[in-house]
Amino acid sequence: MKTRSIIFAALCAAAPAFAEAPKVVNAVAHSTGMGWDFDVTLAHEDTGWDHYADGWEIVDATGKVLGTRILHHPHVNEQPFTRSLRHVMVPDGTREVFVRVKCSQDGWKDSGFKVSLSR
Repeated sequence: MKTRSIIFAALCAAAPAFAEAPKVVNAVAHSTGMGWDFDVTLAHEDTGWDHYADGWEIVDATGKVLGTRILHHPHVNEQPFTRSLRHVMVPDGTREVFVRVKCSQDGWKDSGFKVSLSR
Protein backbone atom coordinates (compact mmCIF):
# COMPACT_ATOMS: atom_id res chain seq x y z
CA MET A 1 0.00 0.00 0.00
CA LYS A 2 2.86 2.39 0.82
CA THR A 3 4.39 1.72 -2.61
CA ARG A 4 1.14 2.74 -4.34
CA SER A 5 1.05 5.98 -2.35
CA ILE A 6 4.62 6.78 -3.37
CA ILE A 7 3.89 6.03 -7.05
CA PHE A 8 0.70 8.12 -6.95
CA ALA A 9 2.57 11.04 -5.35
CA ALA A 10 5.32 10.80 -7.98
CA LEU A 11 2.79 10.79 -10.83
CA CYS A 12 0.99 13.82 -9.41
CA ALA A 13 4.26 15.71 -9.02
CA ALA A 14 5.22 14.94 -12.62
CA ALA A 15 1.85 15.98 -14.08
CA PRO A 16 1.69 19.46 -15.59
CA ALA A 17 -0.34 22.09 -13.79
CA PHE A 18 -3.52 22.98 -15.66
CA ALA A 19 -4.55 26.57 -15.15
CA GLU A 20 -7.85 27.88 -16.37
CA ALA A 21 -8.02 30.22 -19.35
CA PRO A 22 -7.45 33.88 -18.54
CA LYS A 23 -10.57 35.39 -17.03
CA VAL A 24 -11.90 38.82 -17.98
CA VAL A 25 -12.60 40.53 -14.67
CA ASN A 26 -13.79 43.78 -16.26
CA ALA A 27 -13.78 45.56 -19.60
CA VAL A 28 -14.92 49.05 -20.50
CA ALA A 29 -15.07 50.97 -23.76
CA HIS A 30 -14.90 54.71 -24.39
CA SER A 31 -15.82 56.36 -27.68
CA THR A 32 -13.03 58.58 -28.98
CA GLY A 33 -14.79 60.00 -32.01
CA MET A 34 -12.69 58.10 -34.55
CA GLY A 35 -12.78 54.78 -32.72
CA TRP A 36 -13.03 53.14 -29.33
CA ASP A 37 -10.58 52.74 -26.47
CA PHE A 38 -10.82 49.53 -24.42
CA ASP A 39 -9.51 48.88 -20.90
CA VAL A 40 -9.54 45.16 -20.10
CA THR A 41 -8.73 43.63 -16.72
CA LEU A 42 -7.59 40.00 -16.76
CA ALA A 43 -6.83 37.43 -14.09
CA HIS A 44 -4.77 34.31 -14.84
CA GLU A 45 -2.57 31.93 -12.91
CA ASP A 46 0.60 33.08 -14.69
CA THR A 47 3.53 30.92 -13.65
CA GLY A 48 6.26 32.60 -15.69
CA TRP A 49 7.47 32.70 -19.28
CA ASP A 50 6.25 29.15 -19.98
CA HIS A 51 2.62 29.83 -19.06
CA TYR A 52 0.95 33.23 -18.99
CA ALA A 53 -1.92 35.28 -20.39
CA ASP A 54 -0.35 36.68 -23.55
CA GLY A 55 -3.16 38.52 -25.29
CA TRP A 56 -6.76 39.55 -25.78
CA GLU A 57 -8.93 40.59 -28.71
CA ILE A 58 -12.03 42.63 -29.32
CA VAL A 59 -14.40 40.70 -31.61
CA ASP A 60 -17.86 41.44 -32.98
CA ALA A 61 -20.89 39.13 -32.71
CA THR A 62 -19.79 37.21 -35.83
CA GLY A 63 -16.29 36.60 -34.44
CA LYS A 64 -14.57 39.16 -36.66
CA VAL A 65 -11.46 40.50 -34.92
CA LEU A 66 -11.61 44.28 -34.53
CA GLY A 67 -8.45 44.73 -32.47
CA THR A 68 -5.74 42.70 -30.74
CA ARG A 69 -3.68 43.45 -27.64
CA ILE A 70 -0.52 41.38 -27.29
CA LEU A 71 0.85 40.94 -23.76
CA HIS A 72 4.61 40.64 -24.02
CA HIS A 73 5.45 39.25 -20.58
CA PRO A 74 3.93 37.32 -17.65
CA HIS A 75 2.20 39.11 -14.79
CA VAL A 76 2.95 36.62 -12.01
CA ASN A 77 2.93 39.19 -9.18
CA GLU A 78 0.39 41.57 -10.71
CA GLN A 79 -3.03 39.91 -10.60
CA PRO A 80 -5.50 40.93 -11.78
CA PHE A 81 -4.01 43.44 -14.23
CA THR A 82 -5.43 45.98 -16.69
CA ARG A 83 -4.14 46.81 -20.15
CA SER A 84 -5.58 49.09 -22.82
CA LEU A 85 -6.07 49.09 -26.56
CA ARG A 86 -6.65 52.41 -28.28
CA HIS A 87 -8.37 53.54 -31.49
CA VAL A 88 -10.22 50.32 -32.32
CA MET A 89 -12.45 50.86 -35.34
CA VAL A 90 -15.91 49.41 -34.72
CA PRO A 91 -18.49 49.31 -37.54
CA ASP A 92 -21.30 51.86 -37.24
CA GLY A 93 -24.38 50.46 -35.54
CA THR A 94 -22.46 47.91 -33.46
CA ARG A 95 -23.95 47.93 -29.96
CA GLU A 96 -21.80 45.28 -28.32
CA VAL A 97 -18.50 43.49 -28.75
CA PHE A 98 -16.81 40.63 -26.93
CA VAL A 99 -13.38 40.01 -25.41
CA ARG A 100 -11.49 36.85 -26.40
CA VAL A 101 -8.46 35.87 -24.32
CA LYS A 102 -5.24 34.01 -25.07
CA CYS A 103 -2.91 31.91 -22.95
CA SER A 104 0.62 31.02 -24.08
CA GLN A 105 -0.13 27.31 -23.55
CA ASP A 106 -3.81 26.94 -24.34
CA GLY A 107 -4.33 29.44 -27.16
CA TRP A 108 -7.43 31.54 -27.82
CA LYS A 109 -10.58 31.06 -25.74
CA ASP A 110 -13.96 32.73 -25.91
CA SER A 111 -14.36 34.43 -22.55
CA GLY A 112 -18.01 35.27 -23.17
CA PHE A 113 -17.39 38.75 -21.76
CA LYS A 114 -19.67 41.26 -23.47
CA VAL A 115 -18.88 44.96 -23.66
CA SER A 116 -21.77 47.31 -24.40
CA LEU A 117 -21.02 50.26 -26.65
CA SER A 118 -22.87 53.53 -26.22
CA ARG A 119 -21.88 56.98 -27.37
